Amino acid sequence: MLNMLARAAALTLALMAGAAAAEPARVKVETGVLAGEAKDGVGVWRNIPYAAPPTGERRWAPPVRAAAWSGDRDATRNGPSCLQKMNADGTPNGGGANGPMSEDCLQLNVFAPAKARKAPVMVWIHGGSHREGAGWIYDGSAFARQGIVVVTINYRLGPLGYFAHPALTAAARKGEPLGNYGLMDQIAALQWVKRNIAAFGGDPRQVTVFGESAGGMSTLALLATPSAKGLYARAIVQSGGGWFPPTTLAAKAETGEKALAALGHDKASAADLRALPGESLINGVGGSFGPFPDGRLLKETPSQAFAGGRAADIPLIIGWNSGEDSLMGPWRPEMVRAVPAEARTAYPAEAAKGDEALARAVFTDRAMGAPARWIARQAASGAPAWLYHFSYVGTRFRPFTDRAAHAAEIQYVFQYWGRRTPMSAVSEEDRAMAALMNGCWAAFAKTGRPDCPGGQAWPAYSRSQDTLLEFGRGTGLRTGFQAGRLDFQEERTLPGLALP
Repeated sequence: MLNMLARAAALTLALMAGAAAAEPARVKVETGVLAGEAKDGVGVWRNIPYAAPPTGERRWAPPVRAAAWSGDRDATRNGPSCLQKMNADGTPNGGGANGPMSEDCLQLNVFAPAKARKAPVMVWIHGGSHREGAGWIYDGSAFARQGIVVVTINYRLGPLGYFAHPALTAAARKGEPLGNYGLMDQIAALQWVKRNIAAFGGDPRQVTVFGESAGGMSTLALLATPSAKGLYARAIVQSGGGWFPPTTLAAKAETGEKALAALGHDKASAADLRALPGESLINGVGGSFGPFPDGRLLKETPSQAFAGGRAADIPLIIGWNSGEDSLMGPWRPEMVRAVPAEARTAYPAEAAKGDEALARAVFTDRAMGAPARWIARQAASGAPAWLYHFSYVGTRFRPFTDRAAHAAEIQYVFQYWGRRTPMSAVSEEDRAMAALMNGCWAAFAKTGRPDCPGGQAWPAYSRSQDTLLEFGRGTGLRTGFQAGRLDFQEERTLPGLALP
């Protein structure tokens, strides 16, 4: 099957090589006319504002609708990334972003098939630890060539996206959501899609929200946010975990107060905080960022929502990669201290290989593998869920590793190799895997079922069967995959998540 898909992928590339030059493409949305471009049957519109600039008084405030413009708006160039730490040498950072950035960054990009009409829609939420990344990095053309409208979005990051402080709480209007500004942006983008995507030929009733890493975590948070329900019909979570430790707005506000006090702003009002340079916040406020229960927008953790049957009941794909431990970075002997002693019994093969192999396997399972299986199990009692494991290692990486690093699957899902991978390094086998994954995801967006190309079977997950699809050099179904290891992680972690 992979050889057949490789030939099809090669033919597609050959046809692309002789493609015609881009032509203008105009679309009218609620705020004005966008002048994008069309090429090879795909229309592309970039840097589309979906909300007003979150600056000045709108910093750390819920997003509001973008203002209208007159005339045609140039939509052929990428907009800026949201404020984040960038590499000094101009190379892409850990989230893949480089180039211009701005606090005025709430924009999105649209890729649409020519003459689309009521086409399914996929909305991509990028990863980057809620600190880095941008929507413009990702190219949705391969999905568009399969008849799908793709939207990639920016959202506020780091301390501008997920931040609480007593001064901000005191200044907020009654009932106004607090802290989760990045999540609010994602909801605002989905609301924009609902109001405007028909202009691009998309069907607002057939929206699949999908994301990787922080984008996967955000997708789970959206499924647990009552006000977001109805903005999507399906969801895909790539390496998004699923276990969220409980916390509160008060705890987050205390952390934010301490962080600002360390920068010399211990007596600051909300107006003072909003007047601070955004770069000083991005560079000076550390810690972890991401969705948390503020009691207003997000009333509980996604873990609690799934355990209690309160998450959105929609078709779901969720999975993880074999080498999520790439997030650990270079090995340091002290990393093994985080490994519980009992793990040596649960992971006998890895323990026999040494401390590093053990610690990395435990990390992968604890952070991504066990939570993904657990979410699939919770979701499977309602609408169907499908579980996957991605272990395919690209040809060029095989001399260095035998595991698929965190985010490695993205190129295959999008069937797009990005700016960091020369096409000369992409083998026919790599292209075949991309054709397979892109086809599975596209089928899911169209029908709510991942009917993969080439007849690859992928049954819905059930607790009794515990079957997943492994995307690897030997792609196929696996039953009871690493069950003992994943059960071990559940037994240790679930009691600390304050589940109902």
